[in-house]
Amino acid sequence: MAAKSGKESKTAKRVITALVLLVLSFAILWFVQRLLMPKYQKGVIEGSFTEEYYKEKVPHDVIIFGDCDAYESYSPVTMYEEYGISSFIRGSGEQYINQSYYLLKDVLRTETPKVVVLSVHNLQHDFPHNEAYNRMTLDGMRWSKDKVDAINSSMTEGETFVSYVFPVLRYHDRWNKLTKTDIEHVFSKDITSHNGYYMRCDVKPIANFPPMIPQISYDFGDFAMAYLDKIRLLCDENGIELLLVRAPIEYGWYEQWDKNVEEYAEQYGLTYINFCDYADDIGLDMNVDTYDAGVHLNIYGVEKLSVYFGRYLTENYDLTDYRTVPSVASEYEKDIRFYNEMRDDQLREIATYGELRSYGVNAIEN
Repeated sequence: MAAKSGKESKTAKRVITALVLLVLSFAILWFVQRLLMPKYQKGVIEGSFTEEYYKEKVPHDVIIFGDCDAYESYSPVTMYEEYGISSFIRGSGEQYINQSYYLLKDVLRTETPKVVVLSVHNLQHDFPHNEAYNRMTLDGMRWSKDKVDAINSSMTEGETFVSYVFPVLRYHDRWNKLTKTDIEHVFSKDITSHNGYYMRCDVKPIANFPPMIPQISYDFGDFAMAYLDKIRLLCDENGIELLLVRAPIEYGWYEQWDKNVEEYAEQYGLTYINFCDYADDIGLDMNVDTYDAGVHLNIYGVEKLSVYFGRYLTENYDLTDYRTVPSVASEYEKDIRFYNEMRDDQLREIATYGELRSYGVNAIEN
């Protein structure tokens, strides 16, 4: 009996040792992976936007989806201050429309907005074609079937699903690129957006752009249109109003594309607003309301557009004035303080250096 007990004791010790080693191995893998993955805290901060939604503590009547046309055009804080609208922008760098669909499904796991606003700017891309942008959107998603489907529908040639499960396989060569920011944000990351809005306070007046290159066909691709249909049907199934929009940026958008969207909206009884048509009503002056010569709006243009858009939303949809809901209002007061602090920080930086040194580097962190 004693010999048998001794063998059982040794077996138990081996099992415990194996389990400890297994747990330790996973802990080391997790730490190394967190260390090597881009943190998107400076420069290309757009890579943080996807995951910042999960830190929200309030309901949202309006969710906005899309690429830079979405997250650089609307200020949820301004729309709350002016009208009490609770909104969030689930935008990301060159977000492809299939990704907008799966991000919408991701939202519906926890809340059902009254209005989904979709920037049609990303219809110009049929299939996802850039891994770096895929990563900026997909790495920050919480794991679910929706993330799995988003990855499978987005992977470009050479990408593997396992590298999304274990990003260390993708970022293992970042050892020589690690910075102080990587060390500081291994375990947690700072909020970089304002309910998904990417703030820019610098000013660079509109420039003269070269003529747009004529296209062989102005039809949107079948893949992109199929996912637009999926978004429309998903909104219908959940009793959500779908609103199609285009930011008031003239360059990079063909009149034929605009006509395509108008025809689609008319066919399915949707509303489409191209804010370029209302620039005078909004009060935009592209000599002062853009930070990059007319490609994107700065905070001055964004706030003008947000006042105009917020008024439209309140007049056309049954939205709650969350300024009257204490639990929500208290959270938005924190958002307003953060918004004002970042604006002041950027203005000081511009006054000191003549430019923003920590924001808006138009390159992708590999």
